[in-house]
Amino acid sequence: MLKAICSSKELTDNSYYDCVSDIIGSEQVQELKNITHHVSTTRFQHCVNVSYYSYIVCRKFKLNARSAARAGLLHDLFYYDRKEYNASKAKGQASHSRKHSLEACANASELTHITCLERDMIEKHMWPATRPMPRYKETYIITIIDKYCAVLEFCVPRVQRIIAGKTR
Repeated sequence: MLKAICSSKELTDNSYYDCVSDIIGSEQVQELKNITHHVSTTRFQHCVNVSYYSYIVCRKFKLNARSAARAGLLHDLFYYDRKEYNASKAKGQASHSRKHSLEACANASELTHITCLERDMIEKHMWPATRPMPRYKETYIITIIDKYCAVLEFCVPRVQRIIAGKTR
């Protein structure tokens, strides 16, 4: 069962899934299930969350929802450990924010054809922490949705534990 955080909708039964069905089952994307991301989720689930909500918002505003879904799924397609990278980073080396977005874009390009719009969304999803500015409205949306999903991924599990009467 494939779902986005805070959604009860099964994602394999709708138009969203049609946009990503050719890449979501790939070995490269599935490998993200083995990487913890934002403490309480996997990098795969984070990418699904960003992909789905970017798709919904872009569809609502009559923007390119298909590209938003695809770029959202691929925006964090990297495999190194952020904490290890930051600890070993040499002076003058790119920040994690910049490095991972470029690496994700390179990995996405190896996996599938990505459009100029999708490239912009993947490379610039960390704006304003990275430069240059996004070129497209969809890029601003994926940037905001990425931060929104990160907050949900940090907060929702804690709220669920509180509701269940379990505190850490």
